[in-house]
Amino acid sequence: MRRNFQRVNALAKKEVKKTFREPAVLFMIFLFPIFFVLTFCASFGGLGGSQPVYNIGVVNLDSAGSSGAAQTLIEALSNTTLLHVHVYADNQTAQNDLSQGKVQAVIIIPAVFSQSLASYYAAPNNPSGWVNATLLLYLDKGSVIATQAIPPIIQNVLAAFLNQQMTPSPVNVQIASLIETRRLSAFEFMVPGMFTFASIFLIMMVAQSFTQDRENGMLKRIRTTPITPTEFMASQIISYMLIALIQAVLVFAAAYLIGFRPEVNIPVYVFAFILVIIFSLSNVGFGLITATVSKTSGAATGIAFLFVPQLFLGTFVGASLSPSAQVVGKFVPSYYVTDALNPSSSEAPPSQAQP
Repeated sequence: MRRNFQRVNALAKKEVKKTFREPAVLFMIFLFPIFFVLTFCASFGGLGGSQPVYNIGVVNLDSAGSSGAAQTLIEALSNTTLLHVHVYADNQTAQNDLSQGKVQAVIIIPAVFSQSLASYYAAPNNPSGWVNATLLLYLDKGSVIATQAIPPIIQNVLAAFLNQQMTPSPVNVQIASLIETRRLSAFEFMVPGMFTFASIFLIMMVAQSFTQDRENGMLKRIRTTPITPTEFMASQIISYMLIALIQAVLVFAAAYLIGFRPEVNIPVYVFAFILVIIFSLSNVGFGLITATVSKTSGAATGIAFLFVPQLFLGTFVGASLSPSAQVVGKFVPSYYVTDALNPSSSEAPPSQAQP
């Protein structure tokens, strides 16, 4: 048993040393993922950004329904260039989207809104005859700009809607609560997919390495030794799992230095790395399959590109593709790894959030 382990260990060391002695391989496996993370960080919000238009949700509880004054108010809010209005059927859905950062504020229109306006228009100079109504406003606590800018905008729209220049008013805006939200940038959505994106390149590396060993006679020499096929395959798996672990650590370190801070504990980190290693193991298998059917290292490189669709269908790229392409993406392993790594997989990306 000990001798078997020594043989496996020797082969694994050989494979790792061979990898580290190839500059092109080092670039593709280690340096390219880091360059890739930094590039996408700068392109998709890792360095921060601003949002010129405020996304607000509106829940219409007006008893008059869509034919009442509340619908007219919603249209007035929608016509404001500073606001992007999402209409929700219920308060719970709106509050969930607010807590997830999909909207920056939620307005609750009360059931007596149309009745309040009717009483106001019937006797505009008799406040004692008005039916008072209160618009409840829930705000994103984490956005200082939103908490300062959105209430005055709502007040101005409401004043214009009532054609009122001074108080008192039958309808008031009241800040009901400041909600602690967690808004993810496009970069944060993409980071989980970057792990699988980088790991896919192992397919090409394994296929090239295996076919080169066959071309230069290394496999023939190994056959003359006491090493069994099981020991040889174990050495391949161990060496490339080590390489995959180093690759995952480098990708995470680059993302972390840029600002990626997932709100998870240590066991979740460990589980995430285990998922990446398991996915890398499948890529090693794809690479060995490619090498088996390839006669030369050049052919292995070409055949390895048959697995390239994983780069687009199963990683973060799939979120920006058409619905049909996203369905096809569910047939590749990288989709499920990316989905499991993404702590907000139930949300849409920031650029595609829907009400």
